[in-house]
Amino acid sequence: MDKVQMTLEAARHNAGYSQKEAAACLGIHYQTLAAWERDSSNLGIQTIERLSALYQVPQNCLFFGKKSDFIHALRQRAAKGKL
Repeated sequence: MDKVQMTLEAARHNAGYSQKEAAACLGIHYQTLAAWERDSSNLGIQTIERLSALYQVPQNCLFFGKKSDFIHALRQRAAKGKL
């Protein structure tokens, strides 16, 4: 069974934060968070830990990479009936 992951944006929504609220909690500008939500492939471990803690989601359940890659992989799995 494949592990279930979610994007940073989905994790934020599930935690009930707006982009501006989450950014304020992290001490960053909301546009920085928006950029991370588009491409989180180069985040450091401390940032990953902070996001995981804020959203209350285990790190291994978060997808780190380009959001477009996540969507592409999800569509491929759906086409193969593996969702």
